[in-house]
Amino acid sequence: MKQDIFQAIADPTRRAILTLIAIQALTPNAMAQKFDMTRQAVSKHIKVLHECDLIKPEQSGREIYYHFNAKKMQEFDNWLAQFRQNWETQFNQLDQLLSTIKKQKNEQ
Repeated sequence: MKQDIFQAIADPTRRAILTLIAIQALTPNAMAQKFDMTRQAVSKHIKVLHECDLIKPEQSGREIYYHFNAKKMQEFDNWLAQFRQNWETQFNQLDQLLSTIKKQKNEQ
């Protein structure tokens, strides 16, 4: 079953994992050391992130390294962009209204 990307990034530990592996691919053991948690706990977080395609595994010898999937995050950012444009328009309109009100008060 695919995980919801919103649920995946809602957890602060998973966001921190994404931040770490965006810089450098890591093994689950390396992640566990960075977070002072068990390998099993990290594996649960990895499973959720992998099911959302936010991270990709790569076998290297006996180790599995997890890489940040920038393409999936870009898809998410593109989806958010439609809302960002709407918010920016509304904030600009609010700025204009506040400027008009301030001008009117200064003229009185």
